[in-house]
Amino acid sequence: MDIIGHLTRTVTPAVLGDDRAPAKKSLLEQFYAIFAARLADNETYSRFSNENIARDDQGFYERVWMDGANRDLISRELAGAHNVDADASRGLVAMAAPLAFHEIKSLAGTTPVPQFLNDNRENYQHHIPAWAGTVVPASMLAAAPAGERISDTVSTAPLQRTEEEKGSFMKALLPIIGLIILAALAWALLRGCQENPEPVGAPVATEQQEAAATEDQVMAATDVEPASLRLATGEANSLYACRMNVGDDTLQTTVMNAMNNTFGDEASKCRADVDNSFATDMPASAQLATILPIFKSVPNASMVIKGDEIVVNSADESLLDKLVSDLQAAAPAMTVVAEGPLDLQGEIDDSLVAAEAAVDKLGENPDPRDVARALSLQVINFELDKAFIPEVNKPFLDRAATILQEVPDMELMIIGHTDSQASDEYNMTLSRERAESVKEYLVSQGVDASKLTTKGMGESEPIADNSTEQGRFRNRRIEFTVYDETTMSDEGIVVDADDSVITNEPIDPDLNPLDDNNDDLLPDSDDPTQGTELDPNAN
Repeated sequence: MDIIGHLTRTVTPAVLGDDRAPAKKSLLEQFYAIFAARLADNETYSRFSNENIARDDQGFYERVWMDGANRDLISRELAGAHNVDADASRGLVAMAAPLAFHEIKSLAGTTPVPQFLNDNRENYQHHIPAWAGTVVPASMLAAAPAGERISDTVSTAPLQRTEEEKGSFMKALLPIIGLIILAALAWALLRGCQENPEPVGAPVATEQQEAAATEDQVMAATDVEPASLRLATGEANSLYACRMNVGDDTLQTTVMNAMNNTFGDEASKCRADVDNSFATDMPASAQLATILPIFKSVPNASMVIKGDEIVVNSADESLLDKLVSDLQAAAPAMTVVAEGPLDLQGEIDDSLVAAEAAVDKLGENPDPRDVARALSLQVINFELDKAFIPEVNKPFLDRAATILQEVPDMELMIIGHTDSQASDEYNMTLSRERAESVKEYLVSQGVDASKLTTKGMGESEPIADNSTEQGRFRNRRIEFTVYDETTMSDEGIVVDADDSVITNEPIDPDLNPLDDNNDDLLPDSDDPTQGTELDPNAN
């Protein structure tokens, strides 16, 4: 288990934000190892094992090392080793400590944290510098091979000098001179053997490899999307919509437990996308028990929790202001803001940039789920009551068509959604036509029609409120999902031979008992008044 790598992907972005300085990232990596070694000590861990450590509790770092001299040593040595300002170093480790604590607890699961860290010490102890032996158990320091430096950190202690015996300097120098002469002879011989000799230089390849490794670490950290929870309330404090994107089942369970406690049976509306492309931690998860009841108290509102930010909206401005204030008080470590006015063109442009970036990361033989997520990022802003593909989306759909042709085994379903500003029947038809329009365009660009199915959901699966302009905009969308017969059957969806989608729910004995014919698919002996035109077995 790569503990340091996991903390680098999850904690470091939360600590550094937009600051991508490699030196600070390296500093935090080394701190995580020191911190893990400290938590591996049972006596240390027992002091706060029963505490509810807040993720913004920067005083937690001081409680882990109660000796102020040790705390100063850690931040000072880390600052010197990585050429970072000492005050900045202290701030970084204080912010990282509570976040890293929660991540390590999550990794340990039901195993006691000290036991987990001792069992996996070989995973991180090589990151611990030699000077840290005064702040962590000595057994945690990895033994260095003979001739290797244990740490690149320069000691701040004064150098101790001793007098050399007379003549010792020259004695020590003679072997070095001999080596220089031998090296010069070897170099000259090499030059003579080469027809086109090249100058002997520094190991540039090694530096390039190190730079590439650093770049790979940065990319790995940025590849993981923050976990998110998107909610909307309806009338009478009901749950109108719920979606979450999380990195593992543990976080999904945490969120769903909070949802069930607040919304009861309505929490079953919540759909989850569980995938390792999302973070396994949600900074607000510890405060959900407080956050959700506050949000539930506001009807026709929406809320998005992502990373360390909460964005809310409501058609009632007075309620919106109070909602922002109450949520900020309940989750002081989070940034709570009201959603701004809808910037339609900006939203469209940003969505296409995000979709292109997601496609760039797919690589060869991509996971169909990743393809579906990438394609779903784009906003296709159809004209009012129209189903024509806007010109701005065609270049991206052309690229999508190429990907779909290169992955022959991929089967996708294209799902259309609308807002609630028309009748259910009209919205269902319009959403289906828009999904069909996307399919037809992809087919026109060479995609095999049998690999694409469509479905119109109308207004039945909102992801935001329908009381605000921003919410209605988010509900009008095209989504791609991987078509899987088993999954679709579980959701009551099957595809007929002609690619039309029908429901897999029990068939009504008479599809329309008010008309004057019998369009049953089964005998209708209980309703002979409706005729026998399609029901020869009826009495």
